[in-house]
Amino acid sequence: MKPKDVKKKMMYILGGTVFTEDFFWKNARFIVTVFIILVLYISNRYSCIEKRAKIESLQRELKDVKYESSAIASELIGVSRETKVEEMVKKSGVDISQPKEPIYKIKSK
Repeated sequence: MKPKDVKKKMMYILGGTVFTEDFFWKNARFIVTVFIILVLYISNRYSCIEKRAKIESLQRELKDVKYESSAIASELIGVSRETKVEEMVKKSGVDISQPKEPIYKIKSK
């Protein structure tokens, strides 16, 4: 193609005369379909980004809760030791003592 022809076609497209002729009406269905697909693609991408951010937030929250659970479990183990329980019973003034003899289970035949 000659540079003159290219220039004419560019002016034809950029000038807007392409929309006044049959070209637009012949391809209107295709243009609308492409536009709808483009809108759906953009909305799908936005939705995916939003969901990914939510997942990352929940993963961080889960990690924090796991650490907190671990800390509480270790604290509970420390408090529930026999010596700690005995100290707490003595401090509270409850008159309870540990049995001196071991507990026996009686089995019936």
